[in-house]
Parts: sequence; C-alpha cells; structure tokens
Amino acid sequence: MSTSEPAKNSSAAASLDLDRARASLQQSLSRYAVAKVGEISPSLQSDLDTLASTLAKLEQTNYSIAVFGLVSRGKSAVLNALVGEKVLETGPLNGVTRFPRSIRWSPDGIVQIDLIDTPGLDEIDGDARAQMAAEVVRQADLILFIIAGDITQLEYQSLCELRQAQKPLLLVFNKADLYPAQEQQTIYQQLQSLSGNNVSDELLQRLLSADEVVMVSADPTPLQVRIEYPDGTKKFEWEKPAPQIAPLQQKIQELLAREGRSLLAINALVQARSAEANLAKSTLTRMQSEANALVWKFAQYKAIAVAVNPVAIFDVLGGICVDLLLIRSLAKLYNLPMTKYELSKLLSGIVFSSASLLLGELATGVVFGVGKTAALLISSGVHWAAIPGYFGAGAIQGAIAGYGAYMVGKATQTYLEQGCSWGQLGANTVIQEILDRVDDATIISRLRDELLPTPTPEHPPG
Repeated sequence: MSTSEPAKNSSAAASLDLDRARASLQQSLSRYAVAKVGEISPSLQSDLDTLASTLAKLEQTNYSIAVFGLVSRGKSAVLNALVGEKVLETGPLNGVTRFPRSIRWSPDGIVQIDLIDTPGLDEIDGDARAQMAAEVVRQADLILFIIAGDITQLEYQSLCELRQAQKPLLLVFNKADLYPAQEQQTIYQQLQSLSGNNVSDELLQRLLSADEVVMVSADPTPLQVRIEYPDGTKKFEWEKPAPQIAPLQQKIQELLAREGRSLLAINALVQARSAEANLAKSTLTRMQSEANALVWKFAQYKAIAVAVNPVAIFDVLGGICVDLLLIRSLAKLYNLPMTKYELSKLLSGIVFSSASLLLGELATGVVFGVGKTAALLISSGVHWAAIPGYFGAGAIQGAIAGYGAYMVGKATQTYLEQGCSWGQLGANTVIQEILDRVDDATIISRLRDELLPTPTPEHPPG
C-alpha cells in the first residue's frame, strides 16, 4: 500500500461523513415541510431555519471558529494577525469589541472559515454572557480560547463552561513575547494545577492536552533598535516586529485537514438533533388530544374484543394485532418515523402485554375456579353456574388488555418524540457512524462518549 493510500481513504471517509450529514438534514427538512402541524410558531420557525441554514453551511463546506477570552487578551489582534490585515478594531482600552462579529478567512484560497470575535467574557453580565456564548458556540466547529500570562481562576472556569459545549478547543497563549519563560508544557501544567475533582475538570483535562496549547504573539511589543549611519552617527528607533501567528495558522489548518469535514458534519447534526427534538415535541403537544382519543379508542376495542372472545390464544393474537395497528395509527397521525430499534422496544412491550393476558387467564381460573375458555365449555352444557365465571374472567382480562393497549400507546408517543434522531439517516445514527470511524488520535475521538445520549430505553446503546 502506498503512503498516500491511507490519506485517500481518510479523505473518502470524511466526504462520506458530509454526504450522510447532508442527507440526514434533507430528510428532516422534508419531514417537517410536509407535516400537517398547523400554524408554525416563531420558535418552531426558528428551528426550521436552523435546519435550513445548517444544511446550507454543509453544502458550502464553510467552517466557523469562535474566539473567546477575557478583556485585553488580544482576541481581535489574534484574528487580525490570522487574516493578515487589521479588520477588527483594537486598542489600549478594555472592551473594544462590544458584540460578536464575524470575518471571512481563507488561508489557502480554498477553505472558507468564518472567524467569530466576541466581547470579553468578564465584561458581560451573567445571563447575557451565557446567552451570547451559547449562541456563538452553537455555530462554532472549533473554539479558540485566548489567554495572556498566568491563567486566572475566572479563565479556568470559563474554559470549563465552554467545554460543556462538546466542541474541540485550542488554548492560545497570546503575547508570548512578553512571557519568554512560558512554554506549552508549563502552561498545561498550570492548567492541571487549577483542576479539581468535579466532572467539568475531568472533561476539560480529557479534551485539552499540551498539544492543544499554541504560542503566538499577535501584536508584539515594539523593540528599540540602534541604527548606525555611514558617518558614524547613531540613532535609536522603535521597531514593531511582525506578528508571530504561524504556529496557530498551521495548527488550525492541520486540524481542519485531518478532521475538519467530520467536525463540520457532527456540529451540523448536533444542531439538527436539537432543532428536530423541539419540532417533534411540539408536534406531539399540538396533537395531544387527538392522540389520546386514538389511544383510548384502541384500548376500548382491545378490551371489548378480549372480554367477549372465548379462546385464550385468540386473546393474545388479537391483542397483538390491535397494538400494532395502534402504533401504525399514531405514527401516521404525527407523521413521525418509527425506527427498527423503537419498534423492537415496542414489540417487547406488546409481548409483556400478551404475557399479562395469559397470566390474567391463569389468575381468573384461580379466582373463579375455572378459566374463561373452560367456563364457556361448561356453560354450553348443563353447568349454568359457570356463566358468571365466564363473564367475570372476561371482564378482568378485558381490563388487562385495555390497560396494555393504553401503555403501548403512551410508549409509542414517547418513542416517536425521542426517536427522530435514530434510525436510517437519523442525526444520532450518522453521528455514531462518524465516531466509529474516526482515529483515536483525533480530537473528535475524545468527545465520543459525550456526543451521543446516554443509553436509555428510548435510545439505542450505540
């Protein structure tokens, strides 16, 4: 195998990741575009817009990198140095950046990157800061956190909070020219010394290694240089060194080349998953009354059918048919998918309901001294005293059957609401496919356990 073959295979896998992510978002948009959910509220329209804009971002293969940090750490200067010109305003006063601003950067003339500058995290009040950070982080495929000097406790806390977004993160040490003693390993050791024993600390340490610490000097301090003229005169002038930004440029380009398309696909799918969950929940809420009426109707049908049916095995078979029809009717009502996994879990519930009917047959045999089937056979002869036993057994089994149908209906609603992101081309399914393929050396691999929901009865185990 040639040395270029692994790279080709990796590139093909990354392209497949983008293709699968696009197909997943297109499926979601198609589903809710035709769903008869009534008037679209502003919040739901926002979710639909999220799906559409995220799909457009995938189509353009456009990356987003968000920059965070405290005031006077040189966030805007770092971005200016990256793009090679002073696009963003900088100055000696704190808080020059008042609101998030995006600029376009194309380091190689092909890859398109939106660099998002943000205000200092310590100059915005709590709620507003959290809202701003959440919105910017949601869009970002990569986070740059800018520090300058020793890491403060507030910076460490902010890092832990940003880490909860489950996005790759680079720690950028700016103004390295003023701190020659600071090195990558030294900064990382200081970061470790601030950690405690809580979950946020553990998550940050898992994601952020010494390799994710980058040293730059975006706006170096002017140096005094001596100039000697041919006539022997000497003069001292201040000279501003060129920005030392190449390490960060190289790190970003390497990261995007290695796993950028997978990052782009996963971020799009995570956004789609959240938007689709809101849409599915709203759909169920809007149709709650109609769905409840449908569930009760099937529960009554099943209860009556089981109560009057004389043969136990027909009780079970008929009950299973009713439950399956109920599942199909609810899925059609909501226009939401029923995946194989969800259906298998529901079938387990149907089996449990059927087992309850069989146990009910045995229980009524004990209570009334004879089962429903036997009571019918006896009553068809001369033992008329068995008729009350038949009706008593039928009533109990009918109640058990009706309750079983009710539980199957409620479980179906839960699975339909929470299962949109699973199944073929579901967001979680495609995310899992990507995570199963990524190399263990990538940043994405360190997020593997967090990007998918914890296994529950509503979600497949991965």
